[in-house]
Amino acid sequence: MATSALAIATAKPLTHRFSNSKHTSSPSFSCSCSSSTPLPPPNEPKLSFNSKPVAKQCVFNVGVGLLAASILACSPLEADATRIEYFATVGEPQCELNYAKSGLGYCDVIVGSGVEAPRGELVNIHYTARFADGIVFDSSYKRARPLTMRIGLGKVIKGLDQGILGGEGVPPMLVGGKRRLQIPPNLAYGPEPAGCFSGDCNIPANATLLYDINFVGIYSGNAK
Repeated sequence: MATSALAIATAKPLTHRFSNSKHTSSPSFSCSCSSSTPLPPPNEPKLSFNSKPVAKQCVFNVGVGLLAASILACSPLEADATRIEYFATVGEPQCELNYAKSGLGYCDVIVGSGVEAPRGELVNIHYTARFADGIVFDSSYKRARPLTMRIGLGKVIKGLDQGILGGEGVPPMLVGGKRRLQIPPNLAYGPEPAGCFSGDCNIPANATLLYDINFVGIYSGNAK
């Protein structure tokens, strides 16, 4: 179980407490370090530490606490570094969707300058997949590498085949392009839920899916 940085940095119960008896409502100074040095008389307004080892021990304890807190605070940021990129496509510029006869919605955020995807060949794409309400349910960015898939042979859902390869009024994507797709249920997973494991399904039945596609390139391992 991960330990909260707050729990590490929080001081232990007070061992020494100093206050000015003339101002009972003013905040008190406390230190969690123990010492055998006797407390000053109650009417003594001055604060002092005559024991150097005690002061050094207090500084050391504070330093260790700050170091532990900084390690715990920084680790999640490093662990979640890919998650920043994972959600990056959600904030890309909007574009107005066009609709094919099949019901597929599409628009180009960036029109690529490379080649088209050859039918039946492997291509590399980055994608972020969301439900109609905007909730992300899958992304290649989370895995920190593009997805390699075979296009145009029914190896993926129909909406991705048509949205990348083109057809029925949809222009083909070009390498380097970014396209937004709105895939209706009949071009996605239809009336059956998908991504099910032990009774839990990632995608509900009749779900409309939104894909942000980044056409990275043609897979270099394709047969010549």
